This record gives sequence, C-alpha cells and structure tokens, in this order.
Amino acid sequence: MSSILTNNSSMVALETLRNINRNLESVQSEISTGKKVSSAKDNSAIWAISTVMSTDVESFKQISDSLNKGSSTVGVARAASEQITGLLQDMKNLIVDAQQDLNADDRSKIQADVDAIRTSIGNIVNAAQFNGQNLLKGSASVSVLASLDRGADGSVSATSITVSRNDLQTTGAVPAAAKEATDAGYASTEDTATVTDVAKEAGAAGTITASADGDMADTDTKTLTIKGGAISAGDKFTFDLNGTEITYTAAAGDTINDVAAKLRTEIDDAGLNLAAAAGDDAADPLTDDATIELTATGAVTFDQADIVTTFEQSQIDEDDSIEVSFSGGTISTGDTFTLGGVTVTAAEGETINDVVERLADDLEAEEVENLVVEYTAAEDPATGSATITLTATGGDAVFSLADLGSTNVAVAAGGLGAIADLSVSTSADATTALNTVESLLDTAISAATSFGSAQKQIEGQAEFVQTLIGSMTAGIGTMVDADIEAASARLQALQVQQQLGVQALSIANSAPQQLLALFR
Repeated sequence: MSSILTNNSSMVALETLRNINRNLESVQSEISTGKKVSSAKDNSAIWAISTVMSTDVESFKQISDSLNKGSSTVGVARAASEQITGLLQDMKNLIVDAQQDLNADDRSKIQADVDAIRTSIGNIVNAAQFNGQNLLKGSASVSVLASLDRGADGSVSATSITVSRNDLQTTGAVPAAAKEATDAGYASTEDTATVTDVAKEAGAAGTITASADGDMADTDTKTLTIKGGAISAGDKFTFDLNGTEITYTAAAGDTINDVAAKLRTEIDDAGLNLAAAAGDDAADPLTDDATIELTATGAVTFDQADIVTTFEQSQIDEDDSIEVSFSGGTISTGDTFTLGGVTVTAAEGETINDVVERLADDLEAEEVENLVVEYTAAEDPATGSATITLTATGGDAVFSLADLGSTNVAVAAGGLGAIADLSVSTSADATTALNTVESLLDTAISAATSFGSAQKQIEGQAEFVQTLIGSMTAGIGTMVDADIEAASARLQALQVQQQLGVQALSIANSAPQQLLALFR
C-alpha cells in the first residue's frame, strides 16, 4: 500500500544516513586528534585511567628534574671531597718529610706548605655548592625527591633518597660566649634600678634550716640542710657561729652543692670550736638537698633566727622608666637574649626586631605588677637598635636587670677542625701531626665514598624514572591512541556509504511523486 502521509522507505534511509554520519564524525575525530578516546564521553573508564596516568607521567618528569638536580649537587660534593682527599695526601707527604731530623728553617718551610694546603681545603669547602646547597657544611641530611608511589586504593605518597651531609669544614670549635659591645644583638642599658636584699621565703631553694636550735656543747652535732632547687647569682647565704658571721654569695652557675662547699670552707677558716665541717652534696642539686655537718669541740653559740638566705631584688620606682637596647646586625640561629628572667633563642632567619619583639611579648606575659612593657623596632635591623622600655605605673615594679645579656651561639668544630692545630715545628709536633692527618684523611675518604654511593643511587633512580615515563606513555597510547590505518580504511568505506545513503534517501523521497501520475 502506498501512502502520501507516511514514507517508510524515506524514514529507513534517513536513519541509515544518520548512523553513517555519526560513524563518519567519530572516524574524522580519531584522525584529526589521533585519539580514539579524547574525552570522557568517548569512553569514561578508559579516559579516567589514562588521565590519572598522564598526570603521573607529568609528575615523574618533575621528579626526573629533581633527581638531576640532586645528582649535580651530590656530584659537586663528591668531586670536592675527592679533591680534598688528594690535598690531605699531599699534606701527609709533607708531614712524613718532617719526621726527619730537620733544622728550624726546613721545618718552617714545610709548615708554610702545610698552611697553604689548609687554606686551599677551606676554600674548596666554601665553594663546593650547587644552587646554594653545600653538602660539606653542617650535619643535617638532604632529601632528594625520587618517586611517586600510587597505592591500590588510589593514595599517593612521595619517596625520597636521603643524602647525609659530611662536614669537612676546617674551622675550630667556638664556645658560646656573652656578646661584646661590637656584636649584633648586644644588650645594654644606661639606666639603673633600686637594688635591695630580700629574704627568701621558708622552703625556697637555698634556704637553710638547722636540725635543732640552740647553742652547742662539746661533742654536740648539728646538721644544716640547704634546700635544693635553682639558685641565682647574687643569692646570699648567712648564719652566725660563736658571733662570727659565716656567709657566701653565689656566683653565676653555682648550685647548692657549690654553696655547701663554700660554707664548709668558711666555717673551717673561721677557727671556731668546731671539727672540720662535713656533710653530703645533693645527688641532684635541682631537686635534692645538701647538708653541712657541725661537730663542736667546745662551746659554740648558735641561733636559728640568725640564718638568712637573701636575693637581690631590683625595683623600678613609680613613674620611672628603664630602656634596654639590643644593637642591630646579623644574628645567628641559636643566639640567646635574656631580660628579667625571660630568655628567647633566635630562630633561623630572624632579625633583631623579631627576637626583641618576642622577648617583649614574653615579658608582658609575665604580668609583673605595675610594670608596662613597650617594644620599639629598629627602622633598619641591620644597623639600628631595637629597644624594650620598662615603665612602673601605678606603683613601684619589682624587676631585676641582673640577668640582662645576650650570648652568641656555640659553634661546633668542623669535620676537619683538627687541621687548624697541625704543626711540624718540632719533632714531637710532627709525630702528633702524622696521626692527626691520618684521621683527617679517613674523614675525607669516608665523605667521598658516601657521596659517591649516594650519586650512584640517584643516577640509577633517574634512569628508572626515565624508563618508567616511557613505559607509562606507551601504555597510555595503547589505551587512547587511534589506529590510523584502520581509521583511514573506515573513513573511505563510510564516505562511500554516505554517498549511497544520500542516493537511497533521494530515491525514497521521490516515491510519493510517482503517486501524482495516478491523478493525471
């Protein structure tokens, strides 16, 4: 049956042409992009997997750069340590020559050569850096990013290769010491506070109690107990025996054991009716007590009320101010700054402004009655001074300046620090120098070996990462890349099908026109 309302042949031809065009569009996309999966709509699962792997490939490329940088850094350190090893061998040869019976002039010449090599080694150590990283200074290890590990659950973790530093510096040890007036961070004040002696409360660290009160007869004994705990420089310990004042003022760093020893000496030196003072030191002077044992060899007057332990108390009078200055300049990590019983330690990269501001904040947190703490930053911390102003407001403020000061951080000796003391001036010095240079050689050889092993490990990992990048890239290509030969063949077939489809649709659309002939 023919119908002028429904053309089934046309609809079939049209649907066929649509399918051909969709397939043709897909093939053309493959050819133009080179991928059979170029977006999530093509194949969501494959697209997700390939995208994750692609991001990992990019990450591994960054890791490859990190490994190359790490290899170069370690390579510089290895080459420098090998060079230093050679110089130390040259130095050893000179010292071996000095083992002979030489005159002073010859020894002087050898010493000059030894000193020159020492200078060269120091220069190499200072120059052995790559991108600011010097593995011949300090002790902290360095991490080189080596891999990106993805777990089955999708979690990701980074793996690093740890490279140990090997200190080959030729500097000797520098102990911590109070800063001088010319040092950065030197603490000073031109102001003073009223200083008075105040008795410590019963039971406070350093207070002294007697086993019994009253005078002593011949052969009587009495025990004086010094309370354990931290004491301060300036603390004063006093009592009377036979009308003679026995006293000692604590020095910086003293403990109650030092106090007990000094008081025993004072008692013995006083020439009283007493046997040599005895007693026990505290096992731990910060927690345990120390004792003084008194044994009378005649009459001895004693009164418990005469025992007193005092400390110096500084006072800022009401409405008075004290200004404390900390000079500008470059301070070092670990430098300490103390004021009013509060100490702060400089952190890496801090300026004098940073340190003094923290010190002021900590002082303010102490909430000393009637004391107002104000901090003023240096306009230029490299040259100016940062200050803390202490003002008594609403009454007198008890505040001690006794501990005001700042200390340069201690500097440990370098790994080759012993080289500074090498001397061949005498036969004995030359013998000592031979043993010393042998030890220095071992240190340098160990450093070179360590760096060599680390560099080999890093380079091996770098090769693996490159291989991994290639394998992952190939795998991604297998999943998403188009087969161009197959796509080309399909394109030609679909183009022919498209032409036939268009012709079939044309024929189907012309069929209703034939019905008009029936009405002519």
